[in-house]
Amino acid sequence: MVRETYTYTTKNNGMANLESVIPKCASFSQIKQLQAYIFTTGTFKFSRARSKLLDLCAIAPFGSLSFAISVFRQIPRPLTNDFNAIIRGLIQSPQPSAAFAWYRSMQRGSFRMDALTCSFTLKACARVLAATESLQLHANIIRFGFMADALLGTTLLDVYAKVGNLSYARLVFDEMQLRDIASWNSLIFGLAQGSQASEALDLFKRMEVEGLKPNEVTVIGVLSACSHMGDFKEGEKIHGFIRNQKLDTNVQVCNALIDMYANCGFVDRAYGVFDNMRCRKCLVTWNTMIMAFARDGNGHKALKLFEQMERAGVQPDAVTYLAVLCACNHAGLVEDGVRLFNTMGKHEVKPNVKHYGSLVDLLGRAGRLKEAYKLINSMSMVPDVVLWQSLLGACRIYKDVEMAEIASRNLVEMGSNNCGDFVLLSNIYAAHERWNDVGRVRDAMKNRDVKKVPGFSYIEVDGLWHKFFTGDKSNARWKEIYSKLDEIGFRIKELGYVAETSFVLHDIGEEEKENQLCYHSEKLAVAFGLISTSEGTPIHVIKNLRICGDCHVVIKLVSKIYERQIIVRDRVRFHKFKDGFCSCRDYW
Repeated sequence: MVRETYTYTTKNNGMANLESVIPKCASFSQIKQLQAYIFTTGTFKFSRARSKLLDLCAIAPFGSLSFAISVFRQIPRPLTNDFNAIIRGLIQSPQPSAAFAWYRSMQRGSFRMDALTCSFTLKACARVLAATESLQLHANIIRFGFMADALLGTTLLDVYAKVGNLSYARLVFDEMQLRDIASWNSLIFGLAQGSQASEALDLFKRMEVEGLKPNEVTVIGVLSACSHMGDFKEGEKIHGFIRNQKLDTNVQVCNALIDMYANCGFVDRAYGVFDNMRCRKCLVTWNTMIMAFARDGNGHKALKLFEQMERAGVQPDAVTYLAVLCACNHAGLVEDGVRLFNTMGKHEVKPNVKHYGSLVDLLGRAGRLKEAYKLINSMSMVPDVVLWQSLLGACRIYKDVEMAEIASRNLVEMGSNNCGDFVLLSNIYAAHERWNDVGRVRDAMKNRDVKKVPGFSYIEVDGLWHKFFTGDKSNARWKEIYSKLDEIGFRIKELGYVAETSFVLHDIGEEEKENQLCYHSEKLAVAFGLISTSEGTPIHVIKNLRICGDCHVVIKLVSKIYERQIIVRDRVRFHKFKDGFCSCRDYW
């Protein structure tokens, strides 16, 4: 074995020569040789060479952070660059939060900090989403007079955006003396991911007004905002900009376009982008398109694309399998789902709780409750709340009291206080006229102070977004909306509609149940769409929860009576209503 060695010049230019050699190290053994040389020749006292060696050892793929720390411990009086090297290495380590302890040790020891010290520590905050530490660092940055540093300001802005402190992110952005493209991108991404998608779109428009040219990162961020809002019109405009600027040669931009069109309910447009890409598709591209078909209820297309992906030599991962299992779930392809689940090992993909959850839901909705329960018991990991909720939901469909009690008992043991779980169990008891058990469930809800997660829906009309809660009267046109709902109620009853009250707790009268159902948020949004748009205009509604069974029936009838296409995106999938039918074929 040939041993790697270096020869160093020890004349006046020795330090310069040493500093030029350090970046050329290509192995840990070479780092150790340099460290030994620096110690034995006395050049350890020269901070620049020492800090460069520490930095290389801490962050290089072939380095060793623990070795860098042991070298640091031998420095009698460490300087700022020495601390920076270790903090920078900790950011990339499995324990980035350890950087905070090193930062605090600098404070306690009265060591001088510079902008890089703060920047590296802020990046540690971003990795572990440390909101409190980021505020403390911000205070120190102001105290040290570093706010004029544009790069540091952008890093601080990025951290606030990632930890969800958007008010401070905007404050930093507004106070920045110099903003570069990275500053704008950080805030756009933060707003898009932090439930302020409309503000992200506004910032994008402001950016253009101020003469800044968006880049690939910018359009990915703003497409994410359109995706969250389901804003197809703005997304289409941005797609035009992307084509004009030839940004569609970037695979990440194409992935964002596919996701945007899919989340707006235009899966054909999404596939058009996928099929006509001018760049090489990556695994994320395939996964995004398969999931788009899955959420749209196109199970067979999703499976066909999965097979095409395998033929193209692309190795599926855990996300791919989750997408195809969701596709089988939404389309009721039970045998295909079971087969795919059993082939995960072939691609060395280990099933996680989400894969099990998808298969449990698929089996349960097909009436194979015992198989679903057996699958839960066979899991190597602890089942989560969603798994038992899926089983409980299937029990409601098939009125299986015994299995419902098992699922409910496990949910209670896991501390679940979801209102829907109690309603489902109560209504299963009611279907079997077990009124004492219905009362027991109702008492348990009161004792546990169970709160219902408020459902809301929103709809865009003429560039403005309107949000509705159940029984909402906050909209300026609420009287017209309620009048339209009365009209809808009269017309659908002429077609034989009977309210689906099984989703309402069985401790109130039928008339009160119908009144509760009548003013659900998605019905209010659809009624608003009918009175606010011209005849024949499609209506797009987004709901934060799953659409309820009664609303599903009503909107099917509305699409037939008023000859409108109505697209509802709920928490799980799309429902496209037209001529009295839904794209889910009533399997959801």
